[in-house]
This record gives sequence, structure tokens and C-alpha cells, in this order.
Amino acid sequence: MEENTPIQTLEEACAAKGMRMTEQRRVIARVLDAATDHPDVEEVYRRAFAIDARISISTVYRTVKLFEDAGIIERHDFRDGRSRYETVSEEHHDHLIDLRSGEVIEFRSEEIEALQEMIAKRLGFRLVGHRLELYALPLTDPPKETH
Repeated sequence: MEENTPIQTLEEACAAKGMRMTEQRRVIARVLDAATDHPDVEEVYRRAFAIDARISISTVYRTVKLFEDAGIIERHDFRDGRSRYETVSEEHHDHLIDLRSGEVIEFRSEEIEALQEMIAKRLGFRLVGHRLELYALPLTDPPKETH
């Protein structure tokens, strides 16, 4: 068995879970796979509708819920009143949300990961998962580089 198995597409993940894949579900899966942002259901609908005008908003809602319940996409609530989605990733990452623009920046920090493990251990726990969302405003004067 190879250590670096190829990342599955959302369609492949659905098939692996035994889901029946209609053409409309395939379109929605492809839209979510192609997303570089964290779209809400309405945005997924707009993108899917541009591909297949027969897709209804209710189909998108049902399909997104089905994918979420199956554990192949994750729902995020970034304090903007909308549930936003992304495919479940092999690589853990955290999010920084720019409260001014709404931009969601994905990042990974080994220091934060180590600190969380250390805190859990200090409190008598083994960390099995976490989600970190940082809410921020841009600095008015970016920090000056020091040499």
C-alpha cells in the first residue's frame, strides 16, 4: 500500500460511500471540487445552474446536506450568517477570516498545532481533532520589515 495515495475527487468519495450519483449530483460535486473559495449553497447553486439549468436550489440544498452527512464536505459558519462549504481535506488547515472583505484565508501553523497538543495534554486529554477560525481586520499600517 502506497503512503501517498492520490486525493479522491468528490465524485470518487461519493462512489466509495455507495452513494447513487445522478447527473445533477455529479455537477454539484464537480462545482464543490473546483471551488477555491468556501461557497454557500446559493453560490453552489449559481455555479451548478450555469452548467445545468435543470438543477434547482432545493436539489443543491439536499445534495449539500447529503454530502455533509456523509462526511465528504464540511460546513463552516464564518459569522456572516451563511453556511459555507469545502471538501474534506487530507491535510488539516485552519482559517483566518477577514471581517472587512469576507475573504477566508487557509493556513497551517506547526507552532499552533504543537501548542494545542500541549494544552490538551496539560489538561489531561489526548487531542483527536479541532477547528480554528481566526476573525481579523486588516492592519491599517502593515508591519514594516526589519532587517
